[in-house]
Order: sequence, then structure tokens, then C-alpha cells
Amino acid sequence: MHQPTDALASPRFTGVRTFARLPHVPEIAGADVAIHGMPWDGGTSFRSGSRFGPEAIRSMSALLRPYNPAVGVMVFGNLSVVDAGDAPTVPGYIEHTLPRIEEFVSGIIDRGAIPLGMGGDHSVALAELRAVAKRHGPVAYVQLDAHHDLWDAYNGLPYNHGTFAKRAIEEGLIDPAKSLQAGQRGSLYGPDDYEVAADLGIRLVPWQELRHWTPAQFGEAVEKRAGDAPLFLSFDIDFVDPGVAPGTGTPEVGGPSADQALDFVRALKGRNLIGGDVVEVAPQYDGPGQQTALMAANVLYEMLSLIALRRA
Repeated sequence: MHQPTDALASPRFTGVRTFARLPHVPEIAGADVAIHGMPWDGGTSFRSGSRFGPEAIRSMSALLRPYNPAVGVMVFGNLSVVDAGDAPTVPGYIEHTLPRIEEFVSGIIDRGAIPLGMGGDHSVALAELRAVAKRHGPVAYVQLDAHHDLWDAYNGLPYNHGTFAKRAIEEGLIDPAKSLQAGQRGSLYGPDDYEVAADLGIRLVPWQELRHWTPAQFGEAVEKRAGDAPLFLSFDIDFVDPGVAPGTGTPEVGGPSADQALDFVRALKGRNLIGGDVVEVAPQYDGPGQQTALMAANVLYEMLSLIALRRA
């Protein structure tokens, strides 16, 4: 079973950086879950830099330990987990990058592992969803994000980090009736901008509503829509208040605290998670303590915990 390096035998600041000090196993032999990077920010509409997100997340993930006391599960022990490395990208060419990421993630799935990705701007999720839909068909989709990413085009072009969710629905990769987006906030172009979600059949819960929900209510809302359907969870780090997680390209004030955000992820206990990601970490804008990258590493750890709990 693939496990992290023992921090009691080898200090955390030593060794080649992989997620949670897991073995780097590109061939993913016998792994339950494969963490992988998607170093790409060519779909960014404001501040670039998320191509360096996987590197930063890996660095801060060295602090993770095997047991998660918040949900009561031995993560590294119930699961065999590896770091599969980074998907190939082509700087400046999104139409060539997305198929390469799709092929990389498909390879993980074909070898029997659940892919958990580190972005990279949010456009990479379109490639991931193409890969998981080839195996599972249209999936239930949960997106925790300050933005709905359902715009039709930016600058007259169809592919970027603000349009990928609409493309995914158009391509039949996700089932809108089983899906939910939550946490949206910030200024908009007009009063009807959130209505596009209802038009496409996906439920949208803006932060002004979500902030009054308990995590249990959120979990119940997802369960009601998704049931036991294969579910992909996408966590944009800008879901979290930028006072907590400043290192991102399109920050929006007024979001959840770190603890609240983690509780919303934990509320998905029992769901059939077949893939997920944490995206939009741009370490150039992070604080000196790298709190955004640390937050992202812990969100991935909670996703691993969801998988471990279901298998346990």
C-alpha cells in the first residue's frame, strides 16, 4: 500500500516535494487515489499565476498526518494514495492543453484510481470532467466557488475559467438535475446573471443564502440532488474569504472562514466521490505563511477523508 514518508523518521523539510510526502508513482500501480497537478493559467481572466499552484500546495501538504480527527478516519491507512505528477500543458494554447490534461486524467482512471487534481485555473475542470464522464457518464457536480463559471464567452471566445461549467453542461459531462453550485458572491454584470443557472437546470446557492445554512443543511441539499450518483467535487480556493486565502486570481470579499469551508466539504460524507480538484491557487499573491496553499492542501485532505470514510 502506498503511504507517506514517516515524519518521525525523516523530517518534513527533507525529500523531494510530493503531496503529503506520498511516493511519486506515475504508473499508479495499485493506488486507490492519485493526486495530480495541472499547472495551467492560460484561461485566467484577471491575475495569472495559478500555474504554480500545484508546486505550492505540495510544499504545504508536508504538514498532513495520517489520521483526520475531525471526521474520525485514518486517511493514509484506509487508502493507498500516490502523487502521479503533473499533467502536460501547452502555455498559451488552451485548445491543446485541455485534451492533454483529459488524456492524463483518463490514464489515472483507466488504472483504477480516483483522480484528485491540483490546479491551475478553473478551466482545467473541463478536461477532468471529460475524462470522468467517459467512465461514468454525466456525473453529479458540486462546485464550491465565489463564481458560477457559467458565462457563455469571454472576449467572444468559448474557453476560459469563467465558461467551463457551461461548456461541461453543453457537452453532457454533468447532469444539472443532480448538481449544485454554492458560495457565489461579489459584483455582477446585471441583476439576471444568476438566473443562467436555473435556465441550465443546475441549483445555485449564493453565499448570501449559504452563509445561513449549517453544513448539515448543505449536505442534505447535495444528497437530495445527487443521491448515490458518481459525484465530482470542484473547490475553487476563492470560495474562501480572501482574508483567509488571498493567493488567488479573482478574489471576492465576504466568504467563509477556513473552518466553515472545511465543514462544507466534510458535509459530503457518504457521497460517491469519483473525482475532485482544488483550483485557482496563485502563490504569488499568498501571504508569507502560504496560508492559501495550506488551505488548499487541507481541502484535498478532506476529499481524501471522504473517500476513506466511504471505503471504511
